[in-house]
Amino acid sequence: RAWTAAGKQEFFPPNQSQVNSHQEKLRTYLNELDSIKSRLTQVIEKMNTRTVVVLTCNHGQSELLMNFACSARARGFDLKNVLVFPTDQETKELAEGMGLATFYEEKLMASIPKREAGVYGDHIFISVMFAKVLCVQLVNELGYDLLFQDVDVVWYKDPLEYFHDKSLPEFDMYFQDDGSRQERYAPYSANTGFYYVRSNNKTRHLFRHLLYSSDLINAWSSHQQVLIQLLSENNSVMGLSVKIFPKEMEEFPGGLQFHRKKESMKKIMSGDSKAYIFHMSWTTNKDNKLKFFEQMGEWYLNKQCIGKEAHEITDKDVTENKNGLLIENCCSAEPLITCHYRDKPSKIPCKDSPAIDQNG
Repeated sequence: RAWTAAGKQEFFPPNQSQVNSHQEKLRTYLNELDSIKSRLTQVIEKMNTRTVVVLTCNHGQSELLMNFACSARARGFDLKNVLVFPTDQETKELAEGMGLATFYEEKLMASIPKREAGVYGDHIFISVMFAKVLCVQLVNELGYDLLFQDVDVVWYKDPLEYFHDKSLPEFDMYFQDDGSRQERYAPYSANTGFYYVRSNNKTRHLFRHLLYSSDLINAWSSHQQVLIQLLSENNSVMGLSVKIFPKEMEEFPGGLQFHRKKESMKKIMSGDSKAYIFHMSWTTNKDNKLKFFEQMGEWYLNKQCIGKEAHEITDKDVTENKNGLLIENCCSAEPLITCHYRDKPSKIPCKDSPAIDQNG
């Protein structure tokens, strides 16, 4: 399993530099853990929720976080159970300005760059993946069920209603199907940008294991690949139960549907789909995600708020007034639709736009 059919090795141990870097992060984590857990408990208790919706974001991806908040509010969703783990002060202020609860631990997040990743798997992308490990592990460790999602997600219906439905067969974890069938994602092909976790001894062991093994993320350039292998091991050894929603299932679409399933996208655009969310996965970088959302009619963030810090958007003191002070300036009540590519799904006709794919 360590080798692809083409002869490429995809599973190998981290080198000493990667181990040393990871050990330094773990040292900080363990030294600060008691204080972090105490303060995080206070934050979550104030939220008064049995399930926490967990996101993490750096400033380079903050437009996507803000769009999630704007689109959710445009549809009338209450975001009181959403907790953002920003990796920098700028994102903390923006998230709070959008009315979202935050937990910012500067010492833990100090190594994570502020700018966005250029492409999937580059060094910035890999650094941000450690934040994805931390935020889930900490909330799970405190005994809360959680829904983790990347910031490139929009809601059509509250996804927690799906996971709280008592008729749902009970598993420890539920994942969106990634759609990719690369060998390194076997056997689950789980998308680690949208998943639900029940807090119990099995999942708490899993996420401690992931935290302690995160030097593999640097080695393999993939949080997804590492987590999938640990899912497989913990399923076999510990009896962890894992559900991957079928890729044909309408409720949780993503990049597979966007790029390859025209009929599925037509149903989403017309409002005839059963979709709860849409996850803009399978996309090279932030700029394309933004353009695709604009063309889909899922972009609600006003232009003057893109790429800005909170103090550049408002004259009010962003460190004192945290109660959604940016919403009025930043959020559109209606989608801001723009054509970019004729060969991608669109809310309006985009036949005069250029093609982005080679075969158009």
